[in-house]
Parts: sequence; structure tokens; C-alpha cells
Amino acid sequence: MKRELTPDQLRDFRKRLLDWYRRHRRILPWRRTRDPYAIWVSEVMLQQTQVKTVIPYYRRFLGRFPDLAALAHAPLQEVLKVWEGLGYYTRVRNLHRAAQRLVRENGGALPAAYEQWKQLPGVGEYIAAAISSIAFQQPCAVVDGNVKRVLSRLFLCDEPVNRSPSSGVFGSLADQLLDRDKPGDHNQAMMELGATVCRPRRPLCPRCPVRGYCRAFREGVQGRYPVRLARTALPEVSVAVGVVHREGRVLITQRREKGLLGGLWEFPGGKIQPNESPAQACRREIHEEVGLVVEVGTRIARIKHAYSHFKVMLQVFSCRYLRGKVRLKGPVNFQWVWPEELENYPFPAANRKFLPLIQQSWERFFGPDDGPGGDE
Repeated sequence: MKRELTPDQLRDFRKRLLDWYRRHRRILPWRRTRDPYAIWVSEVMLQQTQVKTVIPYYRRFLGRFPDLAALAHAPLQEVLKVWEGLGYYTRVRNLHRAAQRLVRENGGALPAAYEQWKQLPGVGEYIAAAISSIAFQQPCAVVDGNVKRVLSRLFLCDEPVNRSPSSGVFGSLADQLLDRDKPGDHNQAMMELGATVCRPRRPLCPRCPVRGYCRAFREGVQGRYPVRLARTALPEVSVAVGVVHREGRVLITQRREKGLLGGLWEFPGGKIQPNESPAQACRREIHEEVGLVVEVGTRIARIKHAYSHFKVMLQVFSCRYLRGKVRLKGPVNFQWVWPEELENYPFPAANRKFLPLIQQSWERFFGPDDGPGGDE
């Protein structure tokens, strides 16, 4: 099926789209600046995260790290703490690494060209195109989930939007439509159209400025697009976690920097094995992971949490330290901290859900005395 528009159609499409965008765009904080650093931060945060969730984090992050140098010179733990709760922590670790590289190797100057952006950690085709076009007016077409949905309906594109080989098809369609005189506004308009009008369910077609060019609208098949490959059900992992109390403090451990939740702090524990109770798993995992012998008390909480590729069920127990010296097997660091100090450390969202229960659970299950002491 032919997917090209004539030159006159392209001019009309672009004009209609930009006129609509200027009248109806949402007022968002990152649209009030041309600072490439601030735009970069917003684009990193907006990956896999909704706008309404991002806004307070964006303001807080720029309030603490207002420029590239401030971010580059900040300790990673501080950066993770400011990001805490936004999830997908690889994003901010890469942002931090990229800022350090630019300060170290480029004198703190931000690149303008698409290919230069792509050389930085965590910067793929989407972010490179977004920053290059919005901050530097480079003619690079942006393709995100919203844009793919618009393109799918405009051109009746049967390529699955969640299949990697389809990226080239959508990139070619987006490049055809791109207004090379105003690439930044055009890209934002395409994303805005997908986010607010060409929605996944119940698209607001009567409000669409380019519905005259939309083949799905003309044929009444908007609901069939975009095409998606069916996802397999996420596997669920059962994990036992222990909050180990010792002389009023609790034990927290730090994950390795690389990998899932890298650099964050958590409570020791691990997977529950077949034919093993959660309490038994908690006792075993704590001994294997940190070398301590503990008495497992009553369960504090059951926490369900979903990651991108799996779900986890945390069974959290309050534990009394009995004996042993901390010897780390998986984590890279540990601390014995007062419960009120936990707020100073960046934790995964699943752990944060039960932090308020820690002190009251200890007093309920073990009483006011903290049990025996021992060497760290």
C-alpha cells in the first residue's frame, strides 16, 4: 500500500499539525526552556514513564542538579536518592556517567549533532533525535510509542509497534513527515498528538488536525491500530526478605552498581526454594548472603511489585540478630542504621513500601529490648 504524501499534502499536513500544536499543547516545564541539559533530563525521565509522574521529579532533579557540572560532580548515591521512586534506575546511572564523561572529555560542553549524542551512555536513537531536534533544530525525526501509534493509523501500517525490526519502517515514515524547518516543534507536535488525541483507546478523532490524511479514520478501523504482538505473561518470583534488628539498628545492604536496581540499598534476602517456607528461606538467605544467624519473627508485610520482565512477591520478616559477623556474598556494602536514618538511603520502590512498618513490627514481635549484641 502506498505510504507517501505528495509535496503539497506534506506542506498542508505540517502546517495543520503545527497550528494545532501551538494552540493546544500542554504547558510542561521542559517546554519552557531551550537548555539542552534540561531537555536531556526530561527525555531520559519520560522514557517508559507518564508525564504526570515525571513533572515533580523533573523539578526536584533540576533543583538539586541545575546544570551538567552539578550532576557530574555529585556522588552517585545522592543522584540515586533524588531519582528514588521514578524507577528504571539504569536511566539515571547512564545519565550520571554521560555527564561525567562530558565534563572530563569535552569541558562540560554538550554536543549538538545526533551522532555525537549517540556516543554517550544510555543515549539511543530516540533521545539523540529528541535533543538534537528540540534543542539544536537538527532535522532528526523522533519515534516513540505515541508517534508509532499516529503513524500506524495514518498509513494503516501493519508492522507491530513492539517488534524491534519494525523500527526502520516507522523511522522512514516519520522522516517523510518531518518539517525540516521546524523539526523540534514538529516532533513535539507528533508526540503531543499521540498522547492527547490519537490515544490508544477511544481516540478523539474529531479533534485531530490531520484526520483528513488518516486512512484508519477514513475506513473506521482506528481500533485495529497499532498492531501489537501478544505479550507472554510475566513470571512471578517469590522472595523472602529479613529486616535484621541489632541493638536498635537494622541491617541494609547495597546492590552492585551494574544490573537491576544497581547501587540501591535493600534488606537481605532471596528466592524461596521449592518445599521451603518463607521463614525458612529468610533465615537461610540471610545466612548465605551476609553470614548472620538470626531468629525470624512474624511477617511484617507481603509486597507485590512488577518490573519490566517479571513480577515479585516479597515476604518481609522482622528478624533478631543472634550471632555472626557480616560477610558479603552478593552485595558490595552494608550498614547498620537507625530506623530513622533509612530515609537517607535510596531504596527500590518495593522496599520503600514497608519502611514505615519496621519500627512498629519490632516492638510488636520482640518487645522493646533489642536482644544480644555482637561484633559487626
